[in-house]
Amino acid sequence: MIPPVAPQSLRIVSYNIRKAMGTDRCRDPERIMRIIRSLHADVVVLQEADRRRAPRPSALPLDSVEKATGMRPVPTPSDVSIGWHGNAVLVRPSAKIDHVAHLTLPGVEPRGAMVADLNIGARQLRVIASHLGLLRPSRKEQLSAMIAHLDACTACPTLIAGDLNEWSQKVGLGRLAKRFTIHAPGKSFHARMPVAFLDRIALDQHLTVMQGGVIETPQTRRASDHLPIWLDVAHR
Repeated sequence: MIPPVAPQSLRIVSYNIRKAMGTDRCRDPERIMRIIRSLHADVVVLQEADRRRAPRPSALPLDSVEKATGMRPVPTPSDVSIGWHGNAVLVRPSAKIDHVAHLTLPGVEPRGAMVADLNIGARQLRVIASHLGLLRPSRKEQLSAMIAHLDACTACPTLIAGDLNEWSQKVGLGRLAKRFTIHAPGKSFHARMPVAFLDRIALDQHLTVMQGGVIETPQTRRASDHLPIWLDVAHR
């Protein structure tokens, strides 16, 4: 069972929902939304939140996401997609969304990142949501593109969350590790028998971890091939 949110912290969740297709081969958006609601998060970053083919309709029903999850989707350029290249960000209704950028990332496969500048309880937070490519050279290019974008932005406490698709804890994420502390709070893939730390949350020097973990329950083992991860994050 997930513990209460640590004092003076924000709960961040990252979850690859595989288009709401479960390991039981049932597509069940309502199940995903029930899980999201149960996590009591301030920010939820989703991967594979849209169907793959254009116009990439949302895997979760847009007209009921806020009511079912208690969270508000960060806007995207599309009126049918909850995400950008499958990446979605949900926030507490009380959060203020100051700015949103949608990045197209380099690589063999079409990939992107959503950058949301938020104000949550008078605390500024920049959240970058991404799902990196399957090939390591592409992942390196994609990380370089996100870091270049950050270099052009006004400084702000920042985290990067998502399915980084990197099996190694030491190789492939070096350019990210130079700027961020990378946290993998537990093995999150495959949901039925977790063996890999594919899902991670990286924090800059302005943020620190209070507690974190992986949500492994009978429901999350069936809902997707990834388990959701979470961190309670405090500003330094």
